[in-house]
Amino acid sequence: MGLSNSTIVFLLLLLFSFALSASTAHSNKDNILQAGFHAKKLIADLNLFPEDDINIVPASAGVNASLGPCQIIEKRLRFPNLSPSDSGVSVQDLGHYAGYYSIEHSHAARMFYFFFESRNNSKEDPFVIWLTGGPGCSSEIALFYENGPFKITDNLTLVWNDYGWDKATNLLYVDQPTGTGFSYSTDSRDIRHDEKGVSNDLYDFIQAFFEEHPQYAKNDFFITGESYAGHYIPAFAARVHKGNQANEGIHINLKGFAIGNGLTDPAIQYKAYPDYALNMGIISKATHKRLNLLLVPACELAIKLCGTDGTVACTAAYVVCNTIFSDIMLHAGDANYYDIRKKCEGSLCYDFSNMDKFLNLPSVRDSLGVGKIHFVSCSTEVYMALLVDWMRNLEVGIPALLEDGIKLLVYAGEYDLICNWLGNSRWVHAMEWSGQSQFVASPEIPFIVDGSEAGLLKSHGPLSFLKVHDAGHMVPMDQPKASLEMLKKWTQGTLSEFRAPDEKLVSDM
Repeated sequence: MGLSNSTIVFLLLLLFSFALSASTAHSNKDNILQAGFHAKKLIADLNLFPEDDINIVPASAGVNASLGPCQIIEKRLRFPNLSPSDSGVSVQDLGHYAGYYSIEHSHAARMFYFFFESRNNSKEDPFVIWLTGGPGCSSEIALFYENGPFKITDNLTLVWNDYGWDKATNLLYVDQPTGTGFSYSTDSRDIRHDEKGVSNDLYDFIQAFFEEHPQYAKNDFFITGESYAGHYIPAFAARVHKGNQANEGIHINLKGFAIGNGLTDPAIQYKAYPDYALNMGIISKATHKRLNLLLVPACELAIKLCGTDGTVACTAAYVVCNTIFSDIMLHAGDANYYDIRKKCEGSLCYDFSNMDKFLNLPSVRDSLGVGKIHFVSCSTEVYMALLVDWMRNLEVGIPALLEDGIKLLVYAGEYDLICNWLGNSRWVHAMEWSGQSQFVASPEIPFIVDGSEAGLLKSHGPLSFLKVHDAGHMVPMDQPKASLEMLKKWTQGTLSEFRAPDEKLVSDM
């Protein structure tokens, strides 16, 4: 016997009321404990066990104690144990830097970064900043395992990455928000809880960086990243655009922003979970029907109450909506939710432990100039601080950027569950802007790399969506050659130019 409509409505209201009352009656304690457990599991699944939950340290433990407001202190970088480059490029020929910036509008925050000049020895190449998500995970994960100049071997030496994004751009990695990676503060008030705080810190940082390195200030500027950076990136792009329009400080030549397997519009993306799981054979039709009957409507209602600036309601939405993901994972068994083709071995879905070991080597710490600061690969406290931010919709600020001709590329590996391509495709298609109907009507074309189809692309004007074949959550790690080709073509404005695999232009003959 089926449930009546009134029964379904009652159950939905009961479920949501329970979640909301848990948030208010216990001052969010239960929700925070649950989120903390979830955050620690996500970190442990990567074989990362940081010594600290966050880099909020005593003043005596900080490096560069004399670093004044708005100042950068950086070191020319010489990583030990670096193998020679097969291409003949010497690290001595390139500008590699690591440093700290004292965040202007903070109490005592210091933001850590790595910067790598283009391997083309071209200061005119595009300037790309990369932001890793989490929230609370260091961008060094991408640096050493995805698209940085180097990869870490098992004996903790470095080898050159043939598909590092520095082969086409001047590349900057930032540990943010404060408390992540090597970034730190001596004042807990510098922990950020929303995208306004995150984007203002990043804006202060990039202004200081270009003041220190004015030769790059006029380069085409692109913001990139993945996962929870689906929140960071649109917020930072909007902040840069706002600063340019108000003639604040140094003009930044913002040309575009790219989101890889990101979380941007939770209402649409969480609703897509059951459909993606069904399509990929993770759940049955009966489970799909149950999720869409009960949990999805409750999640939609919770997100609606969260809005764009809610607090307690947003934490409740986090709890309600993540029951959808948790339910699906009960059926997925030991599948890796970052790449459902793979199995998690024990508690490990990936093993990034060499990064922790390498960055804690005394010779490396000395090279970086980080003093006594511990490396926090992923911060549980940063994760929990942003619980109220999690379910907010960051799509709302994107249309204004598109209307002003700033490019957006959303790309997603097809085997990622947690920020799957289907949910990302749906929010991109649903976004209202002047070119929406033309984008929706545009054909899918093959994305060709070395004569083979590496993905499917839809484009219109400044907006592009790319579904990447044979990749999970970390596209540059799974498909390094395709991701570098994607970056090159997108920054050059040629991503949507279709060329059949066997087609040769006259100029090629």
